[in-house]
Amino acid sequence: MGAGIKTGVFDTLVDWLVKEKPAAEIPLSNFDRLRHEIRPCDVILVEGRSRVSEVIKVVTQSRWSHAALYIGRLHEVESPYTRRRISEYYDGQPNIQLIVESELGRGTVVRPLSSYERDHVRICRPRELNYQDAQNVLNYAIRQLGANYNIRQIFDLFRFLLPWTILPRRWRSSLFRSHPGLPTETVCSTMIAEAFNSIQYPILPLVKKTSAQGIQLFRRNPKLCTPSDFDYSPYFDIIKYPFVDFSHSKSRYRLLPWSGNEKLSPEESDLYIDDLPDYQDKLE
Repeated sequence: MGAGIKTGVFDTLVDWLVKEKPAAEIPLSNFDRLRHEIRPCDVILVEGRSRVSEVIKVVTQSRWSHAALYIGRLHEVESPYTRRRISEYYDGQPNIQLIVESELGRGTVVRPLSSYERDHVRICRPRELNYQDAQNVLNYAIRQLGANYNIRQIFDLFRFLLPWTILPRRWRSSLFRSHPGLPTETVCSTMIAEAFNSIQYPILPLVKKTSAQGIQLFRRNPKLCTPSDFDYSPYFDIIKYPFVDFSHSKSRYRLLPWSGNEKLSPEESDLYIDDLPDYQDKLE
C-alpha cells in the first residue's frame, strides 16, 4: 500500500511537471525546412513549454531546456541490431523521421521528429563528423532505450552550481559519486554527451598545456552537460531555420511585415511593442 501511494504521488508530480503550455500559433522555427535539411546525429535543442523546462532554464541560465538526437529514417541506420532495437521501441511507419531522447516521465525513448513541429528549436551539427562515427554515436544512444530519467540529477546539477561551502553536507551534489547496483538512469543532454564521448568527440573539453605533449584535452563529465553546452561548443555548427526568413536576399530584412492591424494581448504587450511605425518616423 505504501509503495503504491508513493508511486501515485510521484506519477502525479511528474504529470504536473511535464504539462505543457499551448504552443505558439506560429513558431519561430520553420519546421518544413528543418525536416528536409536535418542530418543523422544532429543535436536538436528545444525551448520547452513545461514546468520542468522552466526549472531547467533557470538552473542552466539558458532558453534551451531539452536536447534530442536525430536518428533519421529506419533504413538510414546501418546496424541491423540497432534497427531491430528501434523497432522494439517504435512501431510506426519505416519512413518516419525519428529522434532519440530522454524525457521525464518516459525515460529514454524513440519519437517522431514531428513531435517538435510546433516548438522553437535549433540544430547543433557536429563538425566534420564522418559517417561511421555518426553511426557509432547512434548505436550508443539506441542502446540506452528504456533507461529511466534521472530527476535527481537535475537537482544535483542545481546543487553543484551553488557554492559548496554554504550547503549542508547532506544537500551537496552527488554527481561524482558512484552507486553500484542502481538502475541505469540518465537525462537528455547526459545521454547525448555520453554518446559523443564514446567516439571521443569533443563538446566542451578542458584544454591544458603540458610540458611533454604540448596540449592535452580532458573530456567533460557528461553528467554536467546541459542542452546549452551544444550551443556553446566550438565543435558544433549552429543552424537556424527562422519561420520568417530574409537570408536569401540582401537587405530583405527591411521587407519584414512589421506593420498591420493585428493587436497584442495584455500579456503580450508586456513583452512586445507594436508602435514600430511611429518609432521609425522619429528616426527619420
